[in-house]
Amino acid sequence: MKKFIKIFAWAVFSTFIILVFIGSFLIYKVKYGFPVRFETVMPDIEFPTDRKVNVLLFSKTTGFRHDASIDAGKEAFAVMAVKDDWFLYETESGGVFNEEQLSKFDVVIFNNSTGRVLNDKQQQVLENYVENGGMLLGIHGAGDDSHRWEWYEQNLIGAKFSHHPIKNQIQETDLYLEADISPSLKKDLPDTWTHADEWYVFFSNPRIQGFRIIYRIDGEKIDPNGNFFLIRNKNFGMGKDHPVAWYKNIGKGKTFYTSIGHDASAWEHDAFIQMLENAVKWSVE
Repeated sequence: MKKFIKIFAWAVFSTFIILVFIGSFLIYKVKYGFPVRFETVMPDIEFPTDRKVNVLLFSKTTGFRHDASIDAGKEAFAVMAVKDDWFLYETESGGVFNEEQLSKFDVVIFNNSTGRVLNDKQQQVLENYVENGGMLLGIHGAGDDSHRWEWYEQNLIGAKFSHHPIKNQIQETDLYLEADISPSLKKDLPDTWTHADEWYVFFSNPRIQGFRIIYRIDGEKIDPNGNFFLIRNKNFGMGKDHPVAWYKNIGKGKTFYTSIGHDASAWEHDAFIQMLENAVKWSVE
């Protein structure tokens, strides 16, 4: 009997250690990205001379991968490109982040890119690109805290990511359009629409850093609880004024971010696609 109890106890302990290891690995991957590899070979790109906008759609991930949303985003931007006469270059390789090629794009889209996706030199190239007139657009996962890049956090997000709801991860709520925004970004957008998403919670409001809000939700009408493992009641939200899409002029360039887009359902909303289409067109104004 004692032998059985001893074997059972070791089995339980071993299982606990394995689960802790797996949990720690998953947390590390979400927070820092894994495995992290950097591509440096310049791709062969033939840039047409007769397109209205040159778009770089970058979908590389080393952190959590939103597969369905990434694929839906690729399809949606491909449709937009045909409709609006854009040149669309889609890749998951960081080799395109060099001065020569990046300067030929009007907008760079981080399509749910998570984790460390660029090396130090490539990050600097992107920073210079934006500050000298380019535009960076981020979708959902592009705003989490896995990038470990101060310039990126300050100039694209404008706030530090805290968490997303865990107990009620996907919640339906109304989105409200701000009145005082750029007319081109506001074009054909509904004043309100309803959507269910994984609503990111940030430690502060990007308004504080001078970002202009496009859409917001009522943060008091969702459950922002982020309980996870031993962390209980991580339910501090952003309050009633909870932005979900915003933009800013950075140097000579621009940034645009939306926390909408956890899964493919976001891409079924005309309002979401119209907002992103407006943003791409805004890049060349």
